[in-house]
Amino acid sequence: MALQDYHDIIHRCFRCGYCKFPTNHIEANNCPAYARFRLESYSAGGRLWLIRAWMNNEIKGSERLARIVFSCTACRNCVERCPYRFGDEIVNMIVAAKNEMVEKGLVRSTVRTFLENVSKYGNPYGEPRESRLEWAEGSAIPQYNGHEYLYYVGCVGSYDTRARKATKTFGQILLRSGISFGTLGTEENCDGNEVGKLGEETLFQVLAEGNVQQFKDLGVSKIVTLSPHSYNAMKNEYPRYDGQFEVVHASQLLRDLVRSGKVDMSNGFNAKVTFHDPCFLGRWNDEYDAPRQVLRTIPGVTLVEMERYRSGALCCGGGAGNFGTDYLGGSEDSPARIRVREACATGARVLATACPVCLTMLDDALKAEELEDKLAVKDISEIVAEACLGKKASRRQ
Repeated sequence: MALQDYHDIIHRCFRCGYCKFPTNHIEANNCPAYARFRLESYSAGGRLWLIRAWMNNEIKGSERLARIVFSCTACRNCVERCPYRFGDEIVNMIVAAKNEMVEKGLVRSTVRTFLENVSKYGNPYGEPRESRLEWAEGSAIPQYNGHEYLYYVGCVGSYDTRARKATKTFGQILLRSGISFGTLGTEENCDGNEVGKLGEETLFQVLAEGNVQQFKDLGVSKIVTLSPHSYNAMKNEYPRYDGQFEVVHASQLLRDLVRSGKVDMSNGFNAKVTFHDPCFLGRWNDEYDAPRQVLRTIPGVTLVEMERYRSGALCCGGGAGNFGTDYLGGSEDSPARIRVREACATGARVLATACPVCLTMLDDALKAEELEDKLAVKDISEIVAEACLGKKASRRQ
């Protein structure tokens, strides 16, 4: 919907403040942008008031206003917490404002570059398409050719150095389990989830329609992805473009493989582990149990929760393209750094997640906090691999 379509809704927000706090009934700033800047304008309610003023020509569009609007990571904490019926539309209203700002050129160069790179190269990094499969070097992971599952990797899992390790590890688990799967290799294109949340609806449509047609031409019926962002786009948005596929997240497939006995984790993983809920898996798709069910099945794992967890978890700050545009970094109050400190406070030795974006954000935060001697950040697939193969074997691959 266009921003003007929300004219009769947006004024209903009177900044009660619920959107800033978690669902776990604790005192904390749970909006990642508000936690970072501690200014009312960076909360969901403050944003909506500014957007409404802009719609009513009470303030002018500016780079400062765009910075505030684009700092929203679309984590949906505000949607979870809002006590009013229009609450379900909060993120949609902010995305609609982003869309109008993109059309009017009111965006920072980092957003512009992100979108231009996706349009030109099929990824936000501006990397050549030919290097999209480098993560699979030295493995026997096949190209898709009528397999049961298409293993869709996504941009972060294809190009980010840390995320590539998790991408390859999950592929090796699938090989070991005997699952029939293949990747698109260098023919894979951006899923568009971040493009849509940055307000570039036209580019998102081009990406979605192109991916849907490619999947249909290849005869794809089932898709598994390590990325909750890709999972969200393909599960919830692609049906609008006639993309009717069975889409599963890696944690869901891992759970099913463990239950069916296709994954042997008898080597175990002896550590206290805490789990960070990815926003696009949890609050966007209500999947909180699958990753925890996998972790609880692993011999030796003791699962402990952070103070903020499940629907009340603090976003890592990487959503809506922020892993590339970086509106929330540069401070000890960046959400990812807050999150790793919370993980350390549990006494856990491993901070697990199930998202390549979260993995990279939290791993960088760990280094910034100088906590690498106390904590390791891992995707749950990496923990499963160590339990399957033993620590030394999994590191050799």
